[in-house]
Amino acid sequence: MNVRWIAAALAVLVLAAVCVQLGRWQLHRLDERKARNDVTRANLKAPPAPLDQVVGRQGVIGDQHAWRTVVVTGTFDASKQIVMRYRNVSDRPGFEIVTPLMLTDGKGVLVDRGFLARQGAELAPLQIPAVPTGEVTITGRLQRSERGGNTNGGTPDDGTARLINGPDFAKALGLNLYDGYITVDKQEPANDPAFGAFPGPEIDDGPHFFYALQWFFFALLALGGLVYFSRQEVRGERSAGESAAAASPESSRPEARTGAAD
Repeated sequence: MNVRWIAAALAVLVLAAVCVQLGRWQLHRLDERKARNDVTRANLKAPPAPLDQVVGRQGVIGDQHAWRTVVVTGTFDASKQIVMRYRNVSDRPGFEIVTPLMLTDGKGVLVDRGFLARQGAELAPLQIPAVPTGEVTITGRLQRSERGGNTNGGTPDDGTARLINGPDFAKALGLNLYDGYITVDKQEPANDPAFGAFPGPEIDDGPHFFYALQWFFFALLALGGLVYFSRQEVRGERSAGESAAAASPESSRPEARTGAAD
């Protein structure tokens, strides 16, 4: 076997190992998703509770709180309302309207009041329903702050943003806000009917198991190809050796064939 073939074989082995690791990673993601689904199911079944009792003093809404129903009473601060751009609900593009709800203790929580479908190519809603005045009671679902890696989409700019992020909004708006937000299920006084409702969570295992099978199959395919071509290489070397022996001048001499001299 030549050096080139050995290098190719090592490359195939590395490729197979990478495929196995990617398959294991997909199974790990499947386990994470199943655990998250269990939390979501438990939170959906839990009865409504006051916001501060669910989240605690730190005011951080985390993954463990996702889709938990809370009840909170306060007053909307319409002057610091934010239009969320590039939103999509049930495959419909549009906008979401987020308004801080100020609580009696001086702290606030971001409330996603609802979805407004885009009517054409407008870059902003044609009309935003008025913010209720006076005390408002919200029953809604908790969601953690949205994050976009290294982007600054969570920082409001000229009354708009792309991500609902409590800490970023707090800095930009000068408010003491919970880290996270609430989507409205019920509101007293009632929410404007122009707002579209939000769909519930997707509770399934996703494609991770089948992705894992695909990566494992690629690993087996690579190893199977290596075995096949290895056997072909060995057969080729044997054939070349036999051909060389047959063509050798020594093999054509009578004494070489008979093994004895006259």
